[in-house]
Amino acid sequence: MSDSFYFPVFTGILTKEHVEKIGPAVWEFLWLIAKTTKEVTEDGETIGIVLGGQPIKNIEIAESLGYSLAKVERNISILRKHGYVITKRTPYGNIFKVKKSKKFYKNEIKKKRTLKYEGTERSEPSNMDREPSNMTERTLKYEGNKEDIKDIKDINNTRQKKYDEDNTYFKMAKYFYDKVEVVANEAGVSHLIKKSNLQTWADDMRKLIELDGVDKHLAKQVMDWVTQDSFWRTNVLSAKKLREKFTELAIKMNADKKPVQPKQKLQYDPRDKEIAFQQWVQGGNNPDDFDWSN
Repeated sequence: MSDSFYFPVFTGILTKEHVEKIGPAVWEFLWLIAKTTKEVTEDGETIGIVLGGQPIKNIEIAESLGYSLAKVERNISILRKHGYVITKRTPYGNIFKVKKSKKFYKNEIKKKRTLKYEGTERSEPSNMDREPSNMTERTLKYEGNKEDIKDIKDINNTRQKKYDEDNTYFKMAKYFYDKVEVVANEAGVSHLIKKSNLQTWADDMRKLIELDGVDKHLAKQVMDWVTQDSFWRTNVLSAKKLREKFTELAIKMNADKKPVQPKQKLQYDPRDKEIAFQQWVQGGNNPDDFDWSN
């Protein structure tokens, strides 16, 4: 379900009534429709089962849409309140069901339509289990040209870049990668980052800023510090690890930056010399040989 594909959406949700109810929750609703893998009938109503009934954490939806967790939870509540989805809480997340699902087309009356084609007749099944989900399936179903199918498969298998080189998160990823690369080369572990994917690094940077709420300037400071610290520089060699350890790293960085308080110089007390003199005399020493200098 991670690859891009086409899926049908019921035009009925575009009415004023539904727009007012769904509002900002439309993207979560479309996400759930896209992830619907099968439909069942419950109490005479078609219900869409999201990811086959697998529990889903709201943070997964948030990360997929690039939203905050609070925003997703608020929008899911809207969909549940107005009866667009049904949720069942489990220890591992929510099981989602889409009510009145119309993603997969099935005619109530199964019959065949007869079409005339060049003076002959042929029958076309009216019952389609579902619309082809991507261009490859459409070509297989309707055209069957092997060369075209190969070309389309190659296109589908080539993922588009989510972050271009001018994207802020890509720039952050590249900045950190360049610093980590120097550390890895010096430590003789360059093989550990050789296959790094900057798109993945950029996405971790996005999560660090948008989901974790880290300030970009602080993120840069930690990146600079961690690649210089004697311990952490070889233990944080990816954007994912940077995000996982960020709070700990920021605390350690701030602790290292605190100036060391100079020891206070003891103030001179004349009585100390008097005590020292008495101890000198009691020890049987010549009073004239005592050193009275500070």
